[in-house]
Amino acid sequence: CCGGNRIVAWGAPDSGGDNSAIQDLLRNVQQVKALKTGFHAGAMPTGAFAVILAGGSVITWGASTAGGDSSAVQNQLRSVQQLQATKDAFAAILA
Repeated sequence: CCGGNRIVAWGAPDSGGDNSAIQDLLRNVQQVKALKTGFHAGAMPTGAFAVILAGGSVITWGASTAGGDSSAVQNQLRSVQQLQATKDAFAAILA
């Protein structure tokens, strides 16, 4: 998916529908993964997106509880080959 294209998202911000703050970073996208969490204690469902860029780095956005905040592992997200997702988390396969 997406070769040298950019990603535009829309919809509920808590589900990753607003990527305007990072849209300039989302160039040369190689792969995009999305996940949607279930309902949590009566709250609305939330979700997140993760993309692999051409150089193998990863950018995430959306609900932090769904993996939208990758700052704790950002320095490890280099040479990423593939992303996988569960209900509330992402995993990256590194080269």
